[in-house]
Amino acid sequence: MTESMHLRGIALPSEEVVEFWIKDGLLTDELVPGATTVVDGAWLLPGLVDSHTHPGAEQPGDPLDANLLRRHGREHLAAGVTLLRVPGSADRLPSWFGTEPDQPRVLSAGRWLGLPGMFYEGWIRHVGEAEMADAAVEEALASGGWCKIYADWVVDEGGLHGPHLPADRLAEATRRVHAVGGRVAVHSQTAEGARAAVEAGVDSLEHGLGLEVDLLDRMAAQHTALVPTFTVWRTFEHVTRVSRSARFRDWFRAAHARLGPLVSAAHEAGVTVLAGTDSYGTPVLPHGRVSGEVRHLAAAPMPAVAAIGAASWTARSFLGYPGLEPGASADVVAFDQDPRTDLTVLDSPVRVIHRGRVVR
Repeated sequence: MTESMHLRGIALPSEEVVEFWIKDGLLTDELVPGATTVVDGAWLLPGLVDSHTHPGAEQPGDPLDANLLRRHGREHLAAGVTLLRVPGSADRLPSWFGTEPDQPRVLSAGRWLGLPGMFYEGWIRHVGEAEMADAAVEEALASGGWCKIYADWVVDEGGLHGPHLPADRLAEATRRVHAVGGRVAVHSQTAEGARAAVEAGVDSLEHGLGLEVDLLDRMAAQHTALVPTFTVWRTFEHVTRVSRSARFRDWFRAAHARLGPLVSAAHEAGVTVLAGTDSYGTPVLPHGRVSGEVRHLAAAPMPAVAAIGAASWTARSFLGYPGLEPGASADVVAFDQDPRTDLTVLDSPVRVIHRGRVVR
């Protein structure tokens, strides 16, 4: 049983002064005698969310490492990230990950799925076109209800674009996964891959560098989220200097330059935009940095409150988790200033409460 606690502060996004008690790991608005006050007067957010991260293996082809998985989870939690969505991993995540007290909650998509020639050998589960739907259902049922499919793969050898999953195969896989109650995340960097994903009705489009603006209204109407992963693309800037292909450099520069305006247009169109870092735990892509992704979203530009929501209440709602409300799990992050006025405040939570326990 967790300790009874009390917190008072200004909740976002409502801006209301709220008072909660924590009993048995849950928030309640009913007084709990003897509760210890752990937050008084701070700005309160529902626990932060990284909607695109890959803990447990740092280098392409490395096997899933339980020690790394634990360390990466703790790094996220120390930063106030109480919920992770892991859209693809080196192996299916063990059942303990996401359930232990010192680990965030986790939604997994099982192993990455793609055609031969896509992604990195040893990490992705390569399947043929005809087997993709079966594999997608299998991964969704074996994991956290999600699967992750590669619609395309950009290469720098022999031309810009690598293999693409045919649109009808992606649509079939999406229908099959939805039929068993699962959800589909799709990697796409090209216009062709993004169009196939949106027309298939997938649940989230990851990266979306080639996404065309004429698809945004449809995405909003069918609730397809966009996870642009600015953080990883900023680390790829060196590609424009070292790539062997001038064509690839030109493509990357153009795609990267249009991502901000694209995300801004998506938000204006009513598309759910989520914060995801695409972190692997390397020095270049460390875990626990979703606050930086929020700043990238705000620079797109998106309104600061929407950018914060993309890593908190908006993401939690999209993934099926409550915010700050009675009966919800006590997953709360507190700040000594209003993060909307200074997004760097997100780097330094004064309290992180997870599953009703103070972890920072």
